[in-house]
Amino acid sequence: MSEDDRPRRPAPKRPERPRKPFPGRGGRPGVPPDRRGGPRSGPDAGPRGGPDDPIVLYGWHPVSQALANEHRALHRLLATENGAARLAEELGTLRIAPELVRPRDIDRLLGPDAVHQGLYLEVDPLPAPDLDALPEDALLVALDQLTDPHNVGAIVRTAAAFGVTAIVTTARHSPAATGVLAKSASGGLEHVPMVVVRNLAEALISLGERGFTRIGLDSEAPETLAAVGPRRPAVLVLGAEGKGLRERTRSCCDVLARIPFSGAIRSLNVSNAAAIALYALSPGEA
Repeated sequence: MSEDDRPRRPAPKRPERPRKPFPGRGGRPGVPPDRRGGPRSGPDAGPRGGPDDPIVLYGWHPVSQALANEHRALHRLLATENGAARLAEELGTLRIAPELVRPRDIDRLLGPDAVHQGLYLEVDPLPAPDLDALPEDALLVALDQLTDPHNVGAIVRTAAAFGVTAIVTTARHSPAATGVLAKSASGGLEHVPMVVVRNLAEALISLGERGFTRIGLDSEAPETLAAVGPRRPAVLVLGAEGKGLRERTRSCCDVLARIPFSGAIRSLNVSNAAAIALYALSPGEA
């Protein structure tokens, strides 16, 4: 009898390892977050159906700033043990009890590339002021179809640093204030409201009628930002990467201004350009 003809013993079955229950609310056993109605994948995943749908924040600055903002309505907080301990140490008693999870559980919601630092928060959008209710000395930033959430988030962070009153953006052709945008804003969403309008040109016309100086940033403009100088009320209008300001938007500006470059490269990323422009338009810093 050859070796191949000999009867073989069945391989012994390996004992199944018991699965640990996923911690639910208050540490009780539950199911993973992606089976309880939360966003399912990607750092920008989250409800996008309307302006009143919950949005997702993750990472230390966005989450801690939102928890400290009493005007922000909170729905659900997931945190690792380290994340929850850091929140308690920095903020004391939290307005919402965290659900203790493992880092990979948050990874499942956001994707492995999201730097969540063990914190994930679902919140309501902040209330936004009406254009007509903005103060007479307001400084605004208007975004003309900027679609990159990293750039928009960086602009929000810069706007918070320079005391911008609000950011005006459109319902279409703009990223939602969630996920990557919120992470890039590094907590700035809690300090600079986003005013969403249907038509940017009409909004600029309305602001002009109220006495706002509408300053369009254009690399080919004859005027420099230094020549324009600080003005209030004013709105800085920024165009999309590559395309710049649309013709209709340009026609609604009172003045077009450029950043005077002296080096070989004559353009900047729009978020960097926004920072320089806001610095130039700040009182005493032109």
